[in-house]
Amino acid sequence: MNELIDTSRFEEIKAAGELPSPKGIALAIARMTQRGDASLAELARLVQGDPALVGRLVRAANGTLAHGARPVVAMRDALSVLGMAAVRNLALAFSLISSNGKGLCRSFDYSRYWSGSVIRAIAMQKIMMRLRLAGVEESFSVGLLSGIGALGLASVFPAQYSRVLEEVQGRDGAALLEQERLAFAMTHVELSAAMLADWGMPRFFVAAVLGHESALVVQGDGDTREYGLTLALGLARAIESACVCDDASRPRHLAAARSLAARMDWLPEQVCNLCDEVAQDWKEWSQILPVDAYALPSLDGIAISEPVAAAAVPELTAAAANDVPGDEALRVLVVDDDAGTRMTLQALLQRGGYQVECAENGVSGMEKALEYQPQIMVVDWVMPQMNGLELTRTLRQTRMGRNIYIIVLTSHEDEQRLIEAFEAGVDDYMVKPLKPRVLEARMRAGQRLVRLQRELEAEREEIRRYAAELGVSNRRLQEAALTDALTGFPNRRYAMSRIAQEWAIAQRSERPLSCMLIDVDYFRQINETYGHDVADKVLEQTARTIRECMRTQDVVCRTGGDEFLIICPDTNMEQAMACAQRVCAGVATVPVQAGQLRLKSSISVGVAQRMSAMPDADALLALADQALMGAKKAGRNRVQSAT
Repeated sequence: MNELIDTSRFEEIKAAGELPSPKGIALAIARMTQRGDASLAELARLVQGDPALVGRLVRAANGTLAHGARPVVAMRDALSVLGMAAVRNLALAFSLISSNGKGLCRSFDYSRYWSGSVIRAIAMQKIMMRLRLAGVEESFSVGLLSGIGALGLASVFPAQYSRVLEEVQGRDGAALLEQERLAFAMTHVELSAAMLADWGMPRFFVAAVLGHESALVVQGDGDTREYGLTLALGLARAIESACVCDDASRPRHLAAARSLAARMDWLPEQVCNLCDEVAQDWKEWSQILPVDAYALPSLDGIAISEPVAAAAVPELTAAAANDVPGDEALRVLVVDDDAGTRMTLQALLQRGGYQVECAENGVSGMEKALEYQPQIMVVDWVMPQMNGLELTRTLRQTRMGRNIYIIVLTSHEDEQRLIEAFEAGVDDYMVKPLKPRVLEARMRAGQRLVRLQRELEAEREEIRRYAAELGVSNRRLQEAALTDALTGFPNRRYAMSRIAQEWAIAQRSERPLSCMLIDVDYFRQINETYGHDVADKVLEQTARTIRECMRTQDVVCRTGGDEFLIICPDTNMEQAMACAQRVCAGVATVPVQAGQLRLKSSISVGVAQRMSAMPDADALLALADQALMGAKKAGRNRVQSAT
């Protein structure tokens, strides 16, 4: 099935609200590690800016050491143990899960989403260790992010996407894609691919993301890297579904996994081994990731030897509600190295109706703040490792931390020190020893600010909602202008624009580009003999067959009454001819049923490849048209290449 990344629609969604993305230091690490000259020293300087990440990397490094080895305590030692690629993956996972572990979309299961994403990433990494089609560490990132579009829709359109998920609950993945397109003019698969392309992910990975959810039903050229990666990512997704689904659904997902693996010439035993390896690795990852952001799936005793049902595409099901009421108790984080002060503050605040968490120093306070996302923090000034002002400055550099109301505890009211505190980003202060009535008054001031922030966010959300609805309406009008109503294919206007675009890409990158022109044989006689209704049935059936026979990267358009254009990027003449023969044979073998009438149909196909001497895309189309005329003169129902 032909899927296209619509960059204009992506930009509209991107403007409607903040899409999930790696933040701050994690994004800088990802960009730095893509360079060939990056060093551990440079990586160490970046990591030092995120104390919470330092702590987690040290913990992860200690988890990889052999029993009895000297524990890692220094950050540089942790980086040496883990390696640059592993640090990038950990930073990416920490950043995304910490920032998006919860949300406002009631019917989107954030726990299920993140569990599945990490399992898919592990599975993709394991598969690439066998196939060697791409870098192992890059493959982990692609697996983790391949479903990011679903989280994007839940983040930008929480209320609308919740309704979509409720509408398709219990139905298959195709129903979800259909409802997403109706509601947003873009599916979560297309949004995932667009986001990865926007982040600079290589084109072959973007193509794999675009096609992996339909990998079971789409045929492709088994020798191409893109198709191999599409199958691999589809297999990783099937393994993910088998790991997190209920026992009744597991045989179906494992059947899908085995069907995909068979296309890669894997034996069933290899799929069983892959499941076992993924389950084992997941247990290790769950010890170092922020697991309180999602529930751990039960992977013990995965039923990989159960009877296998008929293969089916893994479903993306709607999840249970994630209730985030607007009037919930405010979340407060107390950070103080004195246990007595922490206990006193916790008791007073809980008595006042607040949700309270505590941390014993600045480093753990930073980590807890990123995970707990408090609205108010009460922070002691003097603490070991990281004092209250350092913690405040670090928090203010993050998007989440800019909105926290921070009260610092101090033992004196020296004017110069208080000025320093406010310049660091503190909102208020309290002098020790604590006085309950003063604490209550300070907290009321924080409440007022938090409520004001909520009101402003609600207004911004309303504006984003109106902008999103307007964008969807505009997009539907644009789609109507570029789409053929009968077949659902892009029309001639789109086709001419797209082939010019692909021509420019092929010319710039010196990649092959081919195209096919298709005519339905004897269409005028069918129209005159049986009427427009039967002729439309012939066109619809022909379009369906073409769609089923084409590859993921091919672009199919209806350019006239009975004329179709197929644009084939990264395709030479030999590959295009094989594809054209498949389409021609497919149309000839499927009869057209129109009431009691049963007709046989056929097509003529002309194929041409871009040559270096051609001045533009029009020359390529002219050559394909000559080949089409030759196919008709030679008797129709055949394929002819341009010479």
